[in-house]
Parts: sequence; structure tokens; C-alpha cells
Amino acid sequence: MQTLVLFAHTFWEDSKVNKALLESLKDCNNIKIHNLTTTYPNGNINVDSEVALLKAADTIVLQFPLFWFSTPSLLKEWQDRVLTSILYGNDPKMLNDKSFGLITTAGGAESSYDGHHGATIKEILLPIYHSFKYLGVKEKEPFAIFSANVQSLPLQAYKQYLGV
Repeated sequence: MQTLVLFAHTFWEDSKVNKALLESLKDCNNIKIHNLTTTYPNGNINVDSEVALLKAADTIVLQFPLFWFSTPSLLKEWQDRVLTSILYGNDPKMLNDKSFGLITTAGGAESSYDGHHGATIKEILLPIYHSFKYLGVKEKEPFAIFSANVQSLPLQAYKQYLGV
């Protein structure tokens, strides 16, 4: 089983938490890390290449730090280009029955995402899930790391979520 981790980070050079998370996966044979930030520094996404990666994966996981209750802009661009290509291309059912999940890191405490500011973490991530569910994936619950810092990363839970 191949898990594809699609990753994006607006401030990748300064990342500590997400770099540590991805580094913890470097020896995992069933995980393919695809860093959109380093692959497409100018934002010019190769849709055919991205579609091929999705076809080869059994499980697709988007990983990103939460910015302003959303994804980094490059990941949104990826969604617009790649998912639109799938829906209106030759194989709109190519994601049927693949598993899909989200991993996000947030600087705020978990209590900041309990709904008292207007939305829970699951509600914030809902539009992304809707997009992928529309294309036929099986959803996994999101995995969020709150108050994210390198000293207290839940690496075992993170790896377990990814099936390592």
C-alpha cells in the first residue's frame, strides 16, 4: 500500500515542526512525500505529473500548517488545477475508493478550535473534504497537531495515522 503525502508550506524555509514531521518519515518505504513547495517554487504545477502520483497512491494525505483557517496558497492552487483536471478530464473516477486524510499543524491551542470562535477544526477543513469526497474518496478523520512545537511532537500518533 502506497501513501502519498502532499505537503505545502508558505514559509518552508522557517519551518521547524513540519520539517521534523516529514523527516521522521524518511525511512518509511510505504510513504511518498511530495513537497509541493520545493517542487513548484514558482507555482507552475505540472498537472499530468500530479495526476500520475495520485493514480499510484492507495491513500492520499494533505499535510500543511493551518494559515488563516485555510491551506497555504500553493495547496489551494494545486487543488484548483489538479482536481479540476481530474473532474473534467478523461478519468473523473480515478480517485474512487482511495483513502483520503488531512494532517494539519496549528500554532494555537486545541481549545481555540473547539467552535467558540465560530468553527471547529473539522468544520474549518470541511471544504477540502467535500472536494475530495466529490471525487469518490473514502474519508479518514483529520489529524491535527495543536500548539505545535518540535519538543512535543506526537510522532507515534502521526506515523500511526499514516499507516507506518
